[in-house]
Amino acid sequence: MGWKAAEKLIRHWKILRGDNVMIIRGKDKGETGIIKRVVRSQNRVIVEGKNLVKKHIKQGPGHEGGIFTVEAPLHASNVQVLDPVTGKPCKVGVKYLEDGTKVRVSRGIGASGSIIPRPEILKIRTTPRPTVAGPKDTPMDLVLQKTYDPKTGVGMPDL
Repeated sequence: MGWKAAEKLIRHWKILRGDNVMIIRGKDKGETGIIKRVVRSQNRVIVEGKNLVKKHIKQGPGHEGGIFTVEAPLHASNVQVLDPVTGKPCKVGVKYLEDGTKVRVSRGIGASGSIIPRPEILKIRTTPRPTVAGPKDTPMDLVLQKTYDPKTGVGMPDL
């Protein structure tokens, strides 16, 4: 990627994986779907079951060859998030609630101004946290051991 293309990358993404979107340009114009993957390095998104293309794959060791139908990426400017109240495509804005939490809201002509909820799929970790301590993990008894007493100053290193 050249420096010109790098300048045009979207810095603050408002479309997230799991969002319900409508395709506003291209061969699937007017259809809705869920974002399957976001490719930030190319400003593109993959919508589940949309923008299908035929891909010719050569046979190799360990996999079959043939003609497969795959989902091609769409440019991020060609999709819009659906307003949860009206069901129409809208722009996405950011708002801070009274308690300080940052939320996405629907903006634009005909938008309800309602909060767009964060997709549930983002709360699921792709790689689960390890439950068993590994060889480089600090043992729990050393973690809980009290090594510094603020009242007496015991445990303070000599500088």
